[in-house]
Amino acid sequence: MSLSREEAWSHLVSWTPSEKLRLHARAVEIVMIAAAGRYGSEDDVPEWWGICGMLHDADYDQWPEEHPKRIVAWLRERDHDDLAHAISGHYSQWGVPLNSPMDKALLACDELTGFVVACCYIRPEGVSTLTPKSVKKKLKSKGFAAGVERFEVQRGLELLNVDNTSHIQFIIDALKPHADELGIGAK
Repeated sequence: MSLSREEAWSHLVSWTPSEKLRLHARAVEIVMIAAAGRYGSEDDVPEWWGICGMLHDADYDQWPEEHPKRIVAWLRERDHDDLAHAISGHYSQWGVPLNSPMDKALLACDELTGFVVACCYIRPEGVSTLTPKSVKKKLKSKGFAAGVERFEVQRGLELLNVDNTSHIQFIIDALKPHADELGIGAK
C-alpha cells in the first residue's frame, strides 16, 4: 500500500470543495474500515478499504459528468488497480463486474451510509438511538433522501449476501463512535 491515508485525504480535499461531500467521504471511509473486518479476509488491510471509501466520490464535486473516471484514472496512474476497480463499480448501473469483497462492500456501504447519516440529521438524538427499524421505515418513504437510490441499496445487500437489518445495524455501529466528527450526534 503506497498511497497513505494522509495523501488520499489531501487529494480528496484538493478535488472536493464541498464540506458535505467530504463528510460523506469520511463516513464511507469509517464504514469501509469496519467492513474490511466483517466482509474481507484476514489478508485485507482495513485502512486500504477506508481509502477506497474515502476516494470513491473524489471527482464528483468538480466533474460530475465524468464521475468516477478521473479518480479511477488517478488511481490507475499510481498502480492502485484494486481501488480503481472498486470505485469504478460503486454504482451498479455502470455495469462493472464486482468480484472482490471490497468491490461489493463499497457498493453495499456507500448509498446506505449516506442514507443512515440523513436519518441521523432529523433525529434530536442523532445516531445514538437510531435503529434499523427506523432506517427501513424511512427507506420506504420515496420522498426522504430522494437522491439515495433504493435499488443500489438492495443490490449491495444482495451482492454481500446480507440482510438489511444486520447491515444497517453494522453501519450504525460503525458510525456511532464518530458521531461528533460527522455531525450526527445529539443536537
